[in-house]
Parts: sequence; structure tokens; C-alpha cells
Amino acid sequence: MASMSMNAAVRSALDVMLGRDDNVVVFGEDVGFFGGVFRCTEGLQAKYGSHRVFDTPIAEGGIIGVAVGMGAYGLRPVPEIQFADYVYPGLDQLISEAARLRYRSAAEFTAPITVRMPCGGGIHGGQTHSQSPEALFTHVCGLKTVMPSTPYEAKGLLIAAIEDDDPVVFLEPKRLYNGPFDGHHDRPVVPWSAHPLGDVPDGYYTIPLGTAAIRRPGSDVTVLAYGTMVYVAETAAAEVGIDAEIIDLRTLLPLDTDTIEQSVRKTGRCVIVHEATRTSGFGAELAATVQELCFYSLEAPIERVTGWDTPYPHAQEWDYFPGPARVGAALRRVVGA
Repeated sequence: MASMSMNAAVRSALDVMLGRDDNVVVFGEDVGFFGGVFRCTEGLQAKYGSHRVFDTPIAEGGIIGVAVGMGAYGLRPVPEIQFADYVYPGLDQLISEAARLRYRSAAEFTAPITVRMPCGGGIHGGQTHSQSPEALFTHVCGLKTVMPSTPYEAKGLLIAAIEDDDPVVFLEPKRLYNGPFDGHHDRPVVPWSAHPLGDVPDGYYTIPLGTAAIRRPGSDVTVLAYGTMVYVAETAAAEVGIDAEIIDLRTLLPLDTDTIEQSVRKTGRCVIVHEATRTSGFGAELAATVQELCFYSLEAPIERVTGWDTPYPHAQEWDYFPGPARVGAALRRVVGA
């Protein structure tokens, strides 16, 4: 085991796969010589050469389009979109080509690509560097969508994604690169070296896609969260003194409905937390799933705590961010405290 930050764990996963499989290639804006904005690819070009780790023009449609063609011809490309906010010019290639290729070719061709992109706020990135567009991808048949919350999971899930024969959107909460974040921006940053989930094996391992993790067992209410919100939910539960069972979804599609159902049937209550905007956010799908599977077990209405239906503000970032106070208030309402 080694103590790693999340960006170091991502880099370790790419290093492992570049070393194991000559068909793996990594490319994107500034990922080569510069090593990426968040240093997730630092040193990889020097180790594997510019034919396997290389820079591209600022053209997201081209980046994903090239990846689809590479995948169809047997490579396993791992393109990086520098920020999730910039993926929109590439959506046509991702949705119309990558997600459909297996279907339209009757499985003669696949698109085994893993599109990495940092997401979320909490770093004063403003409206064009803070978005959480996961619901756009979960709506698309043929795409898998993953968002880890720890270095250990980031590495294991990324290796599993690269080995998957279908296209995977791999979202990395940028606020978690250097340490867990409890939502209190005025407190010192806790590094991953001080957290047990910062311990990461050096070599190869995988975490199966489609499996959630129970981050905190509890009996009063089930909290469904992913990414940065896992730690905000933990903090909120501790601060209001409610015995919440916190489930880190990890993979949004495929979704681990078995773990969700078992937990909600046990607690009878559910709070859903995500950073993305509320309307048509992934929380709405989660709420519908819980209602369909657990209606007769529910003792209170399902609550959602989310970002607001506005662009992510720069000056009022912490009013937008679903912090512990908002999550704690929802927990109190659901349990009747």
C-alpha cells in the first residue's frame, strides 16, 4: 500500500494500464508534456513516449471522435476532457457514435473508450469550470457513468473502466483530488495521507462497475450520494446526530439498485444529495427508483438536496454548494427531528 492523492491514484491506474496493454493510449489537451491541469498524467509521456501519451488541439469533438475510431480498430483510448464543462462540443460523437456503435454494427464493432473529465465545484472555478453534467450521460443508452470519491476507488474503477468493452464516462470530482472535503470551506484541507481511504495498492486491481459502497452504516435514514457529497453527507449526519446510512453510489450507470433497495427498506427514509442542478438531475432518477422499489417501506417523503437551478456562481459559490447545513436540515425533516 502507498498513500496517494486522488490525482496520483488516477495517474497510477493509467500507468498500470499503459504498462499492461499496448493498445491503451492517453491523449487530450495538455496531458502529455505538461502532465495535465491537475497533474493526473504527469510523467507518463516521458515513460511511454509521445505515440501513446500525447497532446491534442483544443477540439473536444475531434478528441472523442478520434477515440471512437481508435476503439473500433482495437485500441483502448483514454481521452481526457480538461474540464467536464467543455465536453459539450464532443457530445455528438459521444452519444451518436460511441454509445451507439455496438448496437448499430450488431456488435461487430465496439467503442472501448474511457472519457476522463474533472467535474464539480468548490475551487472557485465559476460557471464554466464547476459543472456536474452526469445526468446528461446517464440518460444515454450505451454509456456507463462512474464517479469515484476516494483514491482507492479512483484507481480500481478507472482500471475496470479501461478494460470494459463499452464506452465509460469517468468523472473525477476535482475538489477531492488533494483530500476529502466535508463542505466547510473555512476549515483547513485534510490531505489524503491522513485518511484511511488514501491507502492505494501500487499494482493492478479492479473494482467492478455497478457496485455501490456503504460508507457509513445506519438505521434512521438512507442517504444516497456520490463524489464530494459523500463527505458532506457524513459531516451533516455527525453534526445533527442522526444515524444515517450513507451509500456511495460510485457507479451511476449501471446503478446498484439492490444495495439501495435493501438500505431504504431497512431505514424507511431517504435523502438524496448531489451537487448538480436540481431539475432533471440524477437525483430525480434516484427518487423515482426508490419510490418504485420501496414505496410501502417509506415512512416519509424522499428529500433531494442539490445545487440550484442557476449557472454555478463564482462570488456566491458556497450558497450554491449543498453544504452540511442544507443536508442536515433535510435529514432532520425526514426523521421528524
